[in-house]
Amino acid sequence: METISCKVKGMNCSSCALTISKYLEKKGMQDVNLSFATEELSFTLPNGDETPSQILEGINDLGYEVILPGEEQQQVPFYKELRFKFYCCLVFTLPLLLHMWVNWPWLHNPYVQLALATPVFIVGMFHFGTSAFRSLKNGTANMDVLITIGAIAAYGYSLTGTLRHLGENYLFYETAAAIITLVFLGNLLEERSVKQTTTAISELAKMQVTTAKKLDSHAPGEEEHVHEVDNRHLKVGDRVLVNTGDKIPMDGTIYWGDALVNESMITGESQPVSKKGKDKVIGGTILEDGNIKMYITATGKDTVLSYIIELVKQAQGNKPPMQRLADKISSIFVPVVLGISLLTFIGWYFIAGVAVSNAIMHSVAVLVIACPCAMGLATPAAVMVGLGRAAKNGILIKGGHTLEEFKNIRQVIFDKTGTLTTGKLSIGDMYFEGMDEQAFRSIIFSLEKYSSHPIAKSITQIWQGTPTITLKQVREQKGIGMLGKDEAGNQWQLGSYKIAQHLTGDDSHEVYLLKNDAWVGWLNFKDELRPGARNAVSALKAQGIEPILLSGDTKRKCQELATKLGIEKVYSEHSPAEKLQKVNEIMALAPTAMVGDGINDAPALSKASIGISLSDATQVAMQSANVVLLKNDLASLPLAMGLGKHTYLTIKQNLFWAFSYNVVAIPVAALGFLNPILGAAVMAVSDIVLAINSIRLRYKKVI
Repeated sequence: METISCKVKGMNCSSCALTISKYLEKKGMQDVNLSFATEELSFTLPNGDETPSQILEGINDLGYEVILPGEEQQQVPFYKELRFKFYCCLVFTLPLLLHMWVNWPWLHNPYVQLALATPVFIVGMFHFGTSAFRSLKNGTANMDVLITIGAIAAYGYSLTGTLRHLGENYLFYETAAAIITLVFLGNLLEERSVKQTTTAISELAKMQVTTAKKLDSHAPGEEEHVHEVDNRHLKVGDRVLVNTGDKIPMDGTIYWGDALVNESMITGESQPVSKKGKDKVIGGTILEDGNIKMYITATGKDTVLSYIIELVKQAQGNKPPMQRLADKISSIFVPVVLGISLLTFIGWYFIAGVAVSNAIMHSVAVLVIACPCAMGLATPAAVMVGLGRAAKNGILIKGGHTLEEFKNIRQVIFDKTGTLTTGKLSIGDMYFEGMDEQAFRSIIFSLEKYSSHPIAKSITQIWQGTPTITLKQVREQKGIGMLGKDEAGNQWQLGSYKIAQHLTGDDSHEVYLLKNDAWVGWLNFKDELRPGARNAVSALKAQGIEPILLSGDTKRKCQELATKLGIEKVYSEHSPAEKLQKVNEIMALAPTAMVGDGINDAPALSKASIGISLSDATQVAMQSANVVLLKNDLASLPLAMGLGKHTYLTIKQNLFWAFSYNVVAIPVAALGFLNPILGAAVMAVSDIVLAINSIRLRYKKVI
């Protein structure tokens, strides 16, 4: 199966996105994700008769424009822009509406009204009518079908009255023109409102483009030459100079100089971060003070910033369960409204016996008051704002379904080393026999340099420069330790008490070293509590969420830490397999989130209701997690949970408004209490209400 990704231009509202999604699903496409706001489309093409080009051409036939990655987007002619169409129609519609309040004879002339209404009708039919025809042709019915039928009914009835000289009671040109103009206004306002919900992505994307001071290659002793280039032309291995006030062009590693770097747009950390030689820097961040020279280590889609943007885009396209319900209702919405409109006409004309003009107007009012767009927009608008605020605060959430799941979480499992503690250990006591300290250090360093565990990283960093020995068949035993053989054939094993429990009853040490299955030494560490850990645990308990400690470390160490933090449930000395089993047992009691950072946490992170990782975690842990805390600060965990709960609350509010609006408005229109012009205006406002309610999420207090 092949995954297709592209952009889709020409969508006027969320109903258009639903039309395209339904078309793709009817064609058998899988994992269809389309965001009206970002215009991003992705789907999986199953093995079948149709090719990607045929499927994408079908989207073009629906009246939209598919733009594949790497293709240049053509400039839209001004006369095709929504704004131009609205203002063009407004010029002709205002005089038509004016005749309702002023008694100027020429404004009441049916041919003058016909001349004013016709340009509006033509523009409307080219826009809404074409879209309606194409959607019906492909077996779906979008919102434009309702607008088109309503406008045709009002214009056609008025044209008949004009040509047959039937009098003013048959003239409803202002209704036809106002419907089209007000819907254009609604679409324009919706477009602007939705753009407000995507500002976080827009701001991140703007950070990607800048200039770079590239350093030319030079012979030893020669002066380096600097010339400015577009950062998109940089390659891995290029060297660049970054001065005070410059934007760091791409991800890289510093090889000269030191500086203070503002990483707030990536991590949400307001204070500049000190950077020096061998430190990594992130493209798009700002160098506030200092000068550095750096090697480029990642470009394009491989950069941290691109990864963040891609994750947020994917998350926006990922529909929560509540949105799937709204989509199902929206899919049958238009046929139902058409039926109600027809029944409205029959009821007023044949049963109530009113004039045909009144029956038509009541029927048209039903068509234009209905708003499937509101239901389609309810969830994406809230999800986009929630994800955007999370991203700006250094929280990456992979999917709208994760945001919704936060509301159910009742327990949070924490790993110990590298999660509740910094994992940046300092060496404490040590013991060795049958060797000197240099040999003891060398064998431990040689084993740990192959491991990605936080303890191993700390040892290799602290003992950097220690002479190594040649080892063969080195491998990491998950949850146990490291194993390897030296050139003399001796087998060395380094790990927790588990590897030495058959040799000694002393379990008070962190790391044990075995040579040919004989105990030859141990090592202890001092590990600091991670900043924000105590506040995070307290905040969770205040929200009624139970914190749990689950670790492979010794019972004594785990209990000491749990006492410091106020964690009552503690499970220690668990292997990765035992961790996974314990997570299953805990999840059976209530929905559970897990926070971890190592390879040994990856299975449990995948199994938990929500897996949460820190950004300095191993790559496997980050990929297994649903949420990544970029600031490496557990204090942002309550914010992530608060945003999840409030995003879900906003979705519920939006859907309540969307459903109740239609449930109330359609019967009111059918009973004759609403004229089509007012109906079109109210319909235009309905989407704006949802957008404004969603934008509130950017500023409201969530914890």
